[in-house]
Amino acid sequence: MPRSFAIYVRSVIFNALFYANLIVHMILALPSLALPYPVMRAFIRSCTQVTLWLLRVVCGTEVAWRGTDKIPKTSCIVACKHQSLWETFALYAVLDHPIYVIKRELMWIPVFGWYMWKSGAIPIDRGAGMAALARMTTRALKVLAEPRPHQLVIFPEGTRRAPGAPADYKPGIVHLYKRAGLPCVPAALNSGVFWPRRSLRRLPGTIVVEFLEPIPAGLDKDAFLTRLRGAIEGASERLLRGAAGGGRL
Repeated sequence: MPRSFAIYVRSVIFNALFYANLIVHMILALPSLALPYPVMRAFIRSCTQVTLWLLRVVCGTEVAWRGTDKIPKTSCIVACKHQSLWETFALYAVLDHPIYVIKRELMWIPVFGWYMWKSGAIPIDRGAGMAALARMTTRALKVLAEPRPHQLVIFPEGTRRAPGAPADYKPGIVHLYKRAGLPCVPAALNSGVFWPRRSLRRLPGTIVVEFLEPIPAGLDKDAFLTRLRGAIEGASERLLRGAAGGGRL
């Protein structure tokens, strides 16, 4: 069987199992909507772990986590490169209490949106400018003020970018960093190579996520953005070169 055809067949099988797994977990988790959030978090983590297992077994796509020891035990911001749907759920595998900043439209999806609200996800209207940033920050600060540490996950470019595409960082991450007064952990990855956006293909290889040295609170906005962008883009380019060296790019 030609390799390209085998990848296609495995991708179709995986995608069917991916959505089946999601639907089953959403049905089983319905009672958790009326229970404390940790119950729902357990279902989210279970769904994530099953998905990563299916990805490995069906498609031959492994996952390597690097630098998890750099994630503070206290509340922090995690600024993650965004190349794929994959990182919108996979970080639950390693973060204790992640809260995602997501586009508002996801909250409107029937049933799925209920879980987003329950999980504490923070919606942002990407077309509303500074008003949207203000609302996002207010909600984020309320979550971060809770006694339990949280990791506030934000994608600084706002939307998925193809591997190797020019970086396009939005002002939201800077605004949040300045207001929150918390360290920011940059996260680089190469997920878009193996789980391409706008494609059903799931390619064999190793998705690598690398958490980098935290940026301390208190930097001025220009220094922060320069440091953040340099860290994420430099590490992501290195991970892409590594994927290319393995014949996967």
